Amino acid sequence: MELDLVAIHEALAECLGDRPCLTWRERTWSWSEVTERTRRFANVLVEHGIGRHGTLADCAGWESPHDHVALYLQNGNAYLEAQLGAAKAGAAAFNVNYRYVADELAYLLDDADAAAIVYQGCFAATLAEVLERLDRAPLLLRVDDGSGDALLPGAVDYEAALAAASPAPPPVTSSPDDLYVLYTGGTTGNPKGVLWRQADFLVAALGVRRKDGTDHGSLDELVDAARRRNLATLPAPPLMHGAAMWNALSTWIGGGTIVIQDHVDHLDPADVLDTCERQQVTSLLIVGDAFARPLLDEQQRRPRDLSALRFVLTGGAILSPALRRELLDAVPQVRIVDVLGSSESGRQAVASNVAADEVGPTRFAPSATAAVLSHDLTRVLEPGDGEVGWLAQSGRIPRGYLGDPAKTAATFPVIDGRRWSVPGDRAALRADGTVELHGRESVTINTGGEKVFAEEVEQAIKHHPGVYDALVVGRPSERWGQEVVAVVAPVEGAEVTLEALRAVAEAHLARYKLPKAVVVVDRISRAPSGKPDYPWARQVAEAASPPR
Repeated sequence: MELDLVAIHEALAECLGDRPCLTWRERTWSWSEVTERTRRFANVLVEHGIGRHGTLADCAGWESPHDHVALYLQNGNAYLEAQLGAAKAGAAAFNVNYRYVADELAYLLDDADAAAIVYQGCFAATLAEVLERLDRAPLLLRVDDGSGDALLPGAVDYEAALAAASPAPPPVTSSPDDLYVLYTGGTTGNPKGVLWRQADFLVAALGVRRKDGTDHGSLDELVDAARRRNLATLPAPPLMHGAAMWNALSTWIGGGTIVIQDHVDHLDPADVLDTCERQQVTSLLIVGDAFARPLLDEQQRRPRDLSALRFVLTGGAILSPALRRELLDAVPQVRIVDVLGSSESGRQAVASNVAADEVGPTRFAPSATAAVLSHDLTRVLEPGDGEVGWLAQSGRIPRGYLGDPAKTAATFPVIDGRRWSVPGDRAALRADGTVELHGRESVTINTGGEKVFAEEVEQAIKHHPGVYDALVVGRPSERWGQEVVAVVAPVEGAEVTLEALRAVAEAHLARYKLPKAVVVVDRISRAPSGKPDYPWARQVAEAASPPR
């Protein structure tokens, strides 16, 4: 049976009623309350003619039958309410990176042809710069965050709009063909909207299926399973990134409570841990070392009672073996689950560790629909094939990129009659069938004719005890074409030298992959999601380059 987000949430709300659905700061909303608020939001959109116009069957893979609703927000109840409420109106919400400057924001809103923008007060000034440049005049709903901003011309206060709207179910029937839209810029240059059928998204990205891999036979089956669970999940990264939103939606589909930390404008390790302790969080989502290191440091500084925590999920960036071991030692009852996937593929492979495991380089167990394709995209590699190919996904994959047939064809090629998603990750398939991830092609370094994957070197140099955080990039070299450079933020008081880094890394890497230079910085620049800022690291490396 094919499902959709609205049908699932409505069915669960009917069963779960007064159970907590969403908790943030001093407020908890029950399933019934979230259902009413999302219906009210949907009715606001419907009253303004915002919804679904046509059917997916009449659309090409890069086309959408929906009006699109921009979520220009930090984490909070409004983000999640608008995500679900837009779907209840027959529209499709999409994420906005709140770090964008005016030109980037204008591009994104025009690319999506935004019919409505739900914006946070603190972003009003940037939004005001772009409104007159947009091809379409959107409905504006302002979420008051205490910034003291004045409503933009024509804007309506979010809470006032909900209070005035009907709490009745909107006059729209949801469908498995309704789209889930996620904007990503990681592999496509300018941001591109990935278009997922919700039925495909639920299975491929959120894992909504039976344990044997088959689809659920009915909504009742899913509701019965959710009734027996007791989940409290904290997605620590911004919801504007896919990993956090997927984690939140998975929690709701499991009948659980989404917990949001108090401070949402930056990563505050003390606040995250305090929230986990106070709300008895059972599952915490982080983004690799960028989140794990400060959280571990804070837990060591002032231990919290994390006995309720059962799972630490990570994805989107490296969780190095050394930090994985430290995390298991600090919270020995947890299972660390490393999810490998992308906006364009969903979940492709998973690795997990518990305290009793010997922790080494991460080896991922691929999903039934994942594969490694040859470099020339002509064949599926077999286990033990020595080639480093492309990590790919088949089966339930996105339809394409909104408004871009050329990039749709490039990322979702058809090979021997089978359609694949190939987002750009390089990988090898080991003899035991596990996936060995090498990294993104976009950050591969070509040195002396050899390819070096940045993430692989980063993992190796993080075995040095003085390395707090690091990125590895290539910079121009007369001799090598590009040379491998490590940009390192050391542990406070530690000294990190090139010789010491190479001595540690050579136990894990061939010599041609070892850094030829190290640049020491106070901190590594990363996105709020924890993802690495490689353009920044290249600038730092090149600025420190010796005269040629």
